[in-house]
Amino acid sequence: MRATRFLLNTAAMGLMVSAAPAFAQDIPQDTAAAEDGGDAIIVTARRQNERLQDVPASVSVLTASALQNTGAVKAEDFTQLTPGVTIVTGTAEAGDTQINIRGINGARDAESSVALVVDGILKTNTAQLNQPQGTLTQVEVLKGPQGALYGRNAAAGAIVLQTMKPTDTLTGGLRASYANEATYEATAHIAGPLGSNAGFVLSGYYFTTDGWWRNTFLNNTKTVDDKENWAVDGRFMLGQGTATQVDVKARYAEFKGASLPFNAAFHLPLFGAVNPAFYEDVNKHPFNFYNNIRATNDQKSIDASIKLDHEFGNGMKVVAWGLYSDVDQDLVADGTSADFARFISAADPAVASSVNSCFASTAALTGFPVNQPGAIGQIPVPFIFAPANGSTFGPYSPTTCDGTQYQLRQQEDVSAEVRLLSNTDGPLNWQIGGYFLHIDRKTGVSLGADTGQGTIKQLYNAPNSANPTSLLLADKFKTNVYAAFGSAEWKPSDQFTGGLALRYDIEDRAASSLVPNARDPFTGGPINPGLAFGAFVPKSATFKQLQPKITLSYRPTPDLNIYANWGIGFKSGGFNNQGSSAVVNASFNDGVTPGTIDADVTINDLYRKERSSAFEGGVKGQLWDGRITFDLAGYYTRVTDMQFFEFFVGSFGLLRVVSNIDRVDIKGAEINLTGKIVDGWKVFGSFNVTDSEIKKNASRPYTVGNKSPYTADWTLNLGSEINAPLTDSAKLLFRADYRITGPTWFHSVQDQERPTIFSALLPISALGLPGFVGNARYDVAKRDAFGVLNVRAGITTDRYRIAVFAENLLDRQYIAEAIPAIEFGGSFISPGARRLIGVEVGASF
Repeated sequence: MRATRFLLNTAAMGLMVSAAPAFAQDIPQDTAAAEDGGDAIIVTARRQNERLQDVPASVSVLTASALQNTGAVKAEDFTQLTPGVTIVTGTAEAGDTQINIRGINGARDAESSVALVVDGILKTNTAQLNQPQGTLTQVEVLKGPQGALYGRNAAAGAIVLQTMKPTDTLTGGLRASYANEATYEATAHIAGPLGSNAGFVLSGYYFTTDGWWRNTFLNNTKTVDDKENWAVDGRFMLGQGTATQVDVKARYAEFKGASLPFNAAFHLPLFGAVNPAFYEDVNKHPFNFYNNIRATNDQKSIDASIKLDHEFGNGMKVVAWGLYSDVDQDLVADGTSADFARFISAADPAVASSVNSCFASTAALTGFPVNQPGAIGQIPVPFIFAPANGSTFGPYSPTTCDGTQYQLRQQEDVSAEVRLLSNTDGPLNWQIGGYFLHIDRKTGVSLGADTGQGTIKQLYNAPNSANPTSLLLADKFKTNVYAAFGSAEWKPSDQFTGGLALRYDIEDRAASSLVPNARDPFTGGPINPGLAFGAFVPKSATFKQLQPKITLSYRPTPDLNIYANWGIGFKSGGFNNQGSSAVVNASFNDGVTPGTIDADVTINDLYRKERSSAFEGGVKGQLWDGRITFDLAGYYTRVTDMQFFEFFVGSFGLLRVVSNIDRVDIKGAEINLTGKIVDGWKVFGSFNVTDSEIKKNASRPYTVGNKSPYTADWTLNLGSEINAPLTDSAKLLFRADYRITGPTWFHSVQDQERPTIFSALLPISALGLPGFVGNARYDVAKRDAFGVLNVRAGITTDRYRIAVFAENLLDRQYIAEAIPAIEFGGSFISPGARRLIGVEVGASF
C-alpha cells in the first residue's frame, strides 16, 4: 500500500515537472556560490550577505551542490556533516529533537537551544527542527550564542536555511530513490514566473520505510521503527528584484510511524554477579522488541508566513514578517509499569477485569523469551517478592501488565518581527527592531490499563472504559514573548571590523493543570500523585535577559581573518507538570520509611532560565589561490543553570521533568581544512574536541566533576569529493563522508553508584537482602565512540543523474540514545540507524 502511494506521488511529481521546458540546472544556488570555479561562498550569518571568509565566527556551510551530492534534506543530515554538533532525534517520537552544539544541549520537554531560521523567518516549535523545509539552496550552521542576531532559542547556535526562489523561466526537478527495508524517498519542485515581477515555487517531499527492527510478539511485524512522512511547501514572491518585495509561504506536512523504540538495560552490579544481564553495557545490548501494543506516532504541521522587504531609497530598509504555526502530535505505546505491579490489584471493582487480564496474559506467556534479565513467570508479582514463580518484565512487555501510554503535545503560535536597517556600503551599518511571540501549548502523559481492547486516544478514560486511566500528567501553557534588539558594525578600514549587538527578551509564562478530580482505580490514590500533596493552582512567571554580542575582526590580507567574539546566550525557564517536586521527594528522598531511599535529588516544579557566556577566538583563511582553506577556533563557555531532562520511573508510574545544573564550564577547539588536489577533486576534514565539567549541581550534588550530558568528547569528519568529466556532457561523481562521534554521557550521573528502588525493596522482600545489593552503577551507560561511513557514486549530465549510495556502509551498530532512570537502576536505550544501500535517479528541466 505504501509502495503504491509512493509510486503515485512520484508519478504526480514527475508529471508536474515534465510540463516545464528544458532548463540546464539542478537547484539554483541563490546566495550560495562556492565551488570548483573558485567563487567565494556568500553567507547570511549576520543578517547580511558577506563572504564566509569575512565572518568573525565559526560557520559551517552546505552549498546547493553539497546538499545535492550528499542527499542532505534535514537537520539530522546537516549535523552529521558539521564538527562539534550532534543530534538525537526521533528516538521517542518525530518531534523530539535535541541538537548539541559545543556542549550545550536542548533539553527534552524544554525549549531548543538552537534557533531554526528559514528564509529569514524564525521557526518557534522544536518539533520543526528536523523537518524538511522545502527545496534547499544553502544551509548555514552557526555556533555559539546567536540570540542578539537571530533571536529566541539561539543560545547554542542557529541553523539558517535558504530555500529556492522563483526563477525567471519555468523550471523543475525531481529526485527519487529506493533502498533496502522498503525505503523510498522523493523530492520534487517546480518554479517560475507569474507575470511581471512575480513568481512561485512549489516543492514536495515524500519518505517511507519499514525500518530495521521487527516485533517478534506481533508476528514479526514491521511496527518498531517504520515511518511515513510527506510535506508540501509553496512560495509566492511579488516584486522580486524591486524596491518592495512580498514573500508568502505556506507548508503542510504529515508524519505517521512508530514511537518509543526502546529497550531497557539494567545497571545493578551485585545483581550482575548472579546474572550478568543485570549489569549491562548499553553498547553491547542485543535489541529485541516484543511489546503487545502497536506503537504509533502521528504528527500534523501547518505553517504560513508573509514577509515584506522595502527599500526606502534613503539608505534604509525595512524587513517585517509574520508567522502562524500549528503542530499537533501524539503517540501510543506500551507501558513501563509491569515491574512495579501497578495493575495486579484493584481499588475500584470497575477495573477488576484489567487485573484478571494481567494475570491471565502472564500465565499464558510463561517462558516467553524476553531480553535477559527479564523473565515471565506464572504470576506478574515481581520476582523479589515471589522468587519461585514471579516475573521480571522490564518495560514494553508482551503481557498486558505494563498497561498503555498515550502522550499528547499540541502547540499553536503566532509571531511577528519588524527590523529597520541601513542599506548602504558605508563604514557603519546598523539595524534595530522588535519581536513578539504568543504560544498556546497543551501537553499530557496518560497511563492506562491494558484490557486487550486497544488504547483510547484521549488523556482521561473512566474506570469502566476499555482503557481506564491510572496516571495523568496534563497541563496547558501560555507564553508571551517580547523582545527589542539592535546592532551596529563599524568598518573604519578594509582590515578592521567591530560589531556590537544587543537583544532584550521578556518571556511571560503561565501554566494550569488539566488533571480532573479523579482517583486512580488501581491504587485508590489521586489520578496524579502530586495531588496528594495539595491542590493544583495556576502558576505564572517572567524570565528576562539582556543578550549582548561583541565581534572583532582583523584582516591583514584579503586571504586571512583573525577574529574574536563574545556573547550571552539565553533560554527561558518554565514549568514542569504540577506536583513533580512533591512526587520525587516522597518517592526518592524519604530514606526513613521502610521501602524508601534517600536519593539526594532535587526537582522543582519551576525550572530556572539557562544563561551562558561564550567566548570564541579563531583564524580563517586560504592559501595558494584558494586551493587550501582553513578555519581554526578555540572557545570557552560558562553555562549557568543548564537545563537538563530527567526521567523517573517508580511505583507512581513515570515522570518527565526538566531540572537545572547550576554551572557547567566548557572549553574546546576546532579545525576545518579543505584542499583541492586538482580541479574536480576535493578533500576535507574537521576535528572538534570539547572538554566540559559540571562545577555545581544542587539537583544532584554528587555529580560535580562530571561532563555535560549529551556532549560528545570529540567529533571527526573526513571526506572526499570527485567530479571528473567522462564525456563532453557527462561527469562522474564520487562522494565519501566518514563521521566519528566520540564517547558520550547522557546524564549528569556517570561513574557514580546510586541507591535505587531495588535498594529500598530488597530488605522487605522475600529475598531479605541488604539494601546496597540493589544499588546501581552507571559507568556502563556511556555511549562508545562510533563511526559512520556514507558514500555516493554516480553519473550526472546537465539534465539527468543516476547514483548508487550507502548510508552506514560498514553497518556499524551503535545506540542513538540512552536515557538513564537513575533511581530505577537502568537506562532506556534506542538503536542507531543501520545500513541502507540504494539507487537514486534525478532529472532537471
